Amino acid sequence: MKSINAIRMGGTDVLPLVEGGKGVAVSSGVTCGHWAAAGGAGTFSAVNADSYDAQGRAIPQIYHGRTRLDRHEELIAYAIDGGVAQAERAYDISGGKGRIHANILWEMGGAERVITGILERTKGIVNGITCGAGMPYRLADIAAKFNVHYYPIVSSGRAFSALWKRAYSKVAHLLGGVVYEDPWLAGGHNGLSNSEDPTRPESPLPRVLALRRIMREFGLGETPIIMAGGVWALEEWEDWIDNPELGPVAFQFGTRPLLTRESPIPQSWKERLLKLKPGDVFLNRFSPTGFYSSAVNNDFIQELRGRNDRQVAYTPEPVGEHLVEYGVGARKRSVYLTAPDFARVREWEDAGHTEALRTPDSTLIFVVPEKAEEIHQDQVACMGCLSQCRFSNWAQEGPAFDNGKKADPRSFCIQKTLQDIAHAASDDQNALEHNLMFAGHNAYRFGSDPYYSNGFIPSVRELFERLLTGK
Repeated sequence: MKSINAIRMGGTDVLPLVEGGKGVAVSSGVTCGHWAAAGGAGTFSAVNADSYDAQGRAIPQIYHGRTRLDRHEELIAYAIDGGVAQAERAYDISGGKGRIHANILWEMGGAERVITGILERTKGIVNGITCGAGMPYRLADIAAKFNVHYYPIVSSGRAFSALWKRAYSKVAHLLGGVVYEDPWLAGGHNGLSNSEDPTRPESPLPRVLALRRIMREFGLGETPIIMAGGVWALEEWEDWIDNPELGPVAFQFGTRPLLTRESPIPQSWKERLLKLKPGDVFLNRFSPTGFYSSAVNNDFIQELRGRNDRQVAYTPEPVGEHLVEYGVGARKRSVYLTAPDFARVREWEDAGHTEALRTPDSTLIFVVPEKAEEIHQDQVACMGCLSQCRFSNWAQEGPAFDNGKKADPRSFCIQKTLQDIAHAASDDQNALEHNLMFAGHNAYRFGSDPYYSNGFIPSVRELFERLLTGK
């Protein structure tokens, strides 16, 4: 195994190990601080992070506003307070070593306001902003305002080229690195484009080489590329290290830091990671963002699959083969189905899925009454956690603050489920089955890697030192 040497990133020398940012309350200031203290780039999630009361207890994010817009303002206030709290914890633990990065999703609700509010209160603490899930053109302007480095997440050279030409070329000196995230293997939201087949993964090397060629055209030959998604052990990436074709490369670890003693996820979640099998992580398109995402295939995902499978097209008037009248809702308003679909609907109703819900695509899905009520309540309680949400039809731009479409019951409230699983009791197995559990596709390797034998869970420092050996 080649030796792992420091590279120049974000204006300083740092070991080329980057902690991947992971959503609501999962990449915390504690893990970030310990990762930075070890000499790498630690990352805390600035996506509705936890803030704390005077006794150090996490403050529950409870919403009191009567309207979505009122609740959206509460959410932004929570997010800023939480981001500041995590940044301060990270800095205290790191002792000024390494790098501290804040991770945001460009498609999260109020993203620009949130990261601006955090940076205003953490000057000299946060060294960089990592951002993906969309095309964050404004990222460079925000970085310039606070003189911090920025790290866009892309899944193709073409995406970076568009960002550079439109915005980043004006703030080239603060581009700390470019994160290439494998859209087939990364956990959480993935950057698959409409031209890419989710069932046909492509090797990352040609794609990263293409990204480097584009970066060199822009004079960015020495700007690091950070490989993310599918990275488990550096011995498997030895050909990438000190490769003159690739130039300076760092490696981002998102999944493995989940299983550390400092990781804030519940103990039951950590134990579940040790039991995953190949294929247990499922690439799906249920997210209210509209992006593909990777998550553990638990009861939560199975219910969404069933919800989408129990789906038929309808017409408002009899036309073509849609001739069978069917009543929808409490008032039994008539729509028209085909005869074969009507027969399927009767089978679903006999099995208890008696509630028909309309989708924006002129289809009906069928669920049990309890699920229909839960979907309705979650849509009503929307707090605008995304810039646009297909589940609730929220959009953060006025005057209507909706996306112009009907709310889509085939999706779910992502804020609710991520908060619930992150803050579940340590022994709550039910929470693991009935909430979204993001994970990278290599998560099954916890169960086969001898490092984790007999249920061993390392500290962040121990994991960091293990990664440096290539294992």
